[in-house]
Amino acid sequence: MLHIGAHLSSSKGFTGIAKDALQIKADTFQFFTRNPQGFKAKDIDESDVQNFLKISEEHHFQKFVAHAPYTLNPCSDKPETREFAEMVFKDDLKRMEYVPENYYNFHPGSHVGQGVQTGIEMISALLNKILTPNQTTIVLLETMSGKGSEVGSCFEELKQIIDRVDLKDKMGVCMDTCHVYSAGYDIVNDLDGVLEEFDHIIGLDKLKAVHLNDSKMPFASHKDRHEQIGKGTIGFDAIVRFINHPRLKHLPFVLETPNDLNGWAQEIKFLRENFNG
Repeated sequence: MLHIGAHLSSSKGFTGIAKDALQIKADTFQFFTRNPQGFKAKDIDESDVQNFLKISEEHHFQKFVAHAPYTLNPCSDKPETREFAEMVFKDDLKRMEYVPENYYNFHPGSHVGQGVQTGIEMISALLNKILTPNQTTIVLLETMSGKGSEVGSCFEELKQIIDRVDLKDKMGVCMDTCHVYSAGYDIVNDLDGVLEEFDHIIGLDKLKAVHLNDSKMPFASHKDRHEQIGKGTIGFDAIVRFINHPRLKHLPFVLETPNDLNGWAQEIKFLRENFNG
């Protein structure tokens, strides 16, 4: 079975997310833990959480992905920005334990001219500071497109971060199809080769989730511009090969395409019809 969903609004709480997921016939999803451009997070409503867990069990939801705000940058050159990253990260991981055994995804960050190695060291230092042995949440590094001074646009950089983390069993990777294609990994013409490279460098056991997006930009453009499935430079056929690949088909796939609920419902319907599981 294809495990697929979309990035849904968290404004109505966990119950609202669950209802939206059911509306588009999704069995997984993603949401922002708080305002993606800011700090504030809604208070946890324990009755809402319990209602969500009940719906999740009844409808056999798979593991979901919580997404950190874009403003979280653990390798900033500004101490106050790094302090903000630590505060948000700690708070989000604490909140995630209300819905245990899921994923928390974040953009590794931008080194803003300090150099990739400095960025890698800062990111791994923060992870070593906040990860705990008893947490059930797996933290995912997202593959990036390589725009500006982003860290994590190549598998080697993600591997270096993971290598420096003490609690490696709490770490994984979320592969974004738009990002890796824009970063120069040819998932259209050489998906097997890309996966072999990932496996050799990081290990496919660390690949826990996928952001399933087409791209508005050409191959190796280092631009992060998502497109609806089949309407971009990756194309429908390559996306279908991706979800059907025997080394990937078991993963949760999350659409971050520019769409509304009806649009995501159509994408999910088309992809399920073309899934060979």
